[in-house]
Amino acid sequence: MNIHEYQGKEILASYGVRIQRGIVANSPVEAVAAAKQLTAETGTSWYVVKAQVHAGGRGKGGGVKLAKNIQQVEEIASQIIGMQLITPQTSAEGKKVHKVLIAEDVYYPGESETSEFYVSVLLNRATGRNMIMYSTEGGMDIEEVAEHTPHLIFTEEVDPSVGLQGFQARRIAFNLGLSGNAFKEMVKFIDSLYNAYIGSDASMFEINPVLKTSDNKIMAVDAKVNIDDNALYRQKKYADMRDIREENPIEVEAKEVGLNYVDLDGTVGCMVNGAGLAMATMDLIKYAGFEPANFLDVGGTADAKRVETAFRIILKDPNVKAILINIFGGIVRCDRVAQGVVDAYKNMGDAINVPIIVRLQGTNAAIAKELIDNSGMPILSAVEFQEAADQVTAALS
Repeated sequence: MNIHEYQGKEILASYGVRIQRGIVANSPVEAVAAAKQLTAETGTSWYVVKAQVHAGGRGKGGGVKLAKNIQQVEEIASQIIGMQLITPQTSAEGKKVHKVLIAEDVYYPGESETSEFYVSVLLNRATGRNMIMYSTEGGMDIEEVAEHTPHLIFTEEVDPSVGLQGFQARRIAFNLGLSGNAFKEMVKFIDSLYNAYIGSDASMFEINPVLKTSDNKIMAVDAKVNIDDNALYRQKKYADMRDIREENPIEVEAKEVGLNYVDLDGTVGCMVNGAGLAMATMDLIKYAGFEPANFLDVGGTADAKRVETAFRIILKDPNVKAILINIFGGIVRCDRVAQGVVDAYKNMGDAINVPIIVRLQGTNAAIAKELIDNSGMPILSAVEFQEAADQVTAALS
């Protein structure tokens, strides 16, 4: 579950991480009020107006701007709120901005130059350990840094049996070239950031940039946070942070009815039971020369009602030109699935206007094929994996 920057900063602050303070606003009027409140609390006279969407690269799309007075806050907020923000991490149509964060200016003059760093905490799936990735090249696209200057990216893996050790936090501060009070602040920052990551059951905390201010304080200027969906049952206070306006509406609807659905860019809709078989089916579609329109795991109960619901979800995507149903009858019998497909097809009438290819293997597969073939419905049946791919090719040619 992705959350907004201001929500990620709230989590960070609750674990003792120093953050760039800000107040969220839903309208230009609220933005002005937020700026005035921020001045009273922090003394700042300049303000950063930040679009709150679930995407990185907001500045490149015009979603982060500096306001040097209250009037500019209102003008910039009016421009950003309601805009379709297009960034390197959004689709071509972008994301609509519903709210902005009015943040304090932290690039004030002082005894030393400001510096920007990159720090993230995430799981290294290759080793099964949490990993802190960091770089002196903060404020830039970390992908660009990794491609052109990989020697400037460091990693620190954490043994889950002992947790983050003090020497590791000190090594991070040292590799970032810090000394004195900034060194001590960074050590504390890393320790608190890691505690926030663990304590919130996050799958990623990305802070870019982490700022060393001119008076040698270390703070999070941004926060990109992803909370593990599977942990929300014990993180109810974070579950309330979900903003479904930022999510794909088809995926939201599928989740509400208990379907595991991920929207993709292709033309062949998939209805499969089991994540592994779903991935193999997507590979099969690509091997046949097409692109999958979705990942959809209907689980172990593929009855008529569930199949009909899955049909309706898949057909909400206007790009779908054919649907491939690939079910292994282990927990559920193939003949029950076949009857479910036929009943769903009858119930939906003309709503299904694309070819349907059904491949059923496992318990009662032969009976299932007979049901499909004798249904009188324009449903194509297949037995072998490759046969199903050939049926897709024939249907779309």
